[in-house]
Amino acid sequence: MAPGADQALMMPGSKDEPEASPVIRRAFELLFKELRRLGADVVSQHAFDAEAIEMSDGLPVLHTLHMPPISSRVLGEVLKSRAAFATVSESCRRAWATAGAGQVGVIRNGVPIFTVEEVPIRKDALLAGRLSPEKGFEDGIAAARAIGLRPVVVGVPYDRSYQLDLSLAVVLPPQPRSRLWQLMAGASVTLLPVHWDEPFGMVGAEAQMAGCPVAGYSRGGLVEIVEPGVSGFLTEPDDVKGLAEAALAATKLDRVAVRESAMNRLGLDASLDAYEAALAAVAG
Repeated sequence: MAPGADQALMMPGSKDEPEASPVIRRAFELLFKELRRLGADVVSQHAFDAEAIEMSDGLPVLHTLHMPPISSRVLGEVLKSRAAFATVSESCRRAWATAGAGQVGVIRNGVPIFTVEEVPIRKDALLAGRLSPEKGFEDGIAAARAIGLRPVVVGVPYDRSYQLDLSLAVVLPPQPRSRLWQLMAGASVTLLPVHWDEPFGMVGAEAQMAGCPVAGYSRGGLVEIVEPGVSGFLTEPDDVKGLAEAALAATKLDRVAVRESAMNRLGLDASLDAYEAALAAVAG
């Protein structure tokens, strides 16, 4: 979700935390009041808001933390809460444990095992996601051009103060998921030049499921979703030359093996099974 004119969001890598919003607080008050009125066997809660944790106190709830502890308000509520918590990768779990929240477990994200139409492979390097500093798209554009690939950027501005030079890339608006998967299926490589510890890396997982190899920086959850030498290559963070070399090597991987690797490791069924087990434990 991109921030609107009346909404401030916590930006990854930012040291400035937005002030508490009375509108958000009221919304969660109403939500959990209604849940208490209706009754619930168990609640699966995914909002990264301190109010969502506070207002759900006493309910049978599993909170999924899709971000590391970048918000002091959210961290404070996690540390006070007696509820169950999970995050989406071992990397993110370690970040929460380091911050004192050792009770946070792991339920990894997953992606559907989808099929795409077979298409010719284009000399494109795909970059997809929100347009914000931590995504490192400028590195991806430079790396793609260094090896003779056309940078293709799919995304929408997220941090409105961030000005990204896209003059050397083909820029597409946000695409329906099925269309994005088709773009991945035809791209030579998908690039993940992240400048922060990505909690999971959904774009990378989807690209592999589409049979597209990936190349990126060895950070955060990306280390857990890429099978080196089979589905892609990772290089040292912020090394554009290394990224270009990793991308070139990735273009030579067997795309059938890339998809098979993703199907074996990143499918949605395993994630759903883990949620069912965790929610059953919370419901008692």
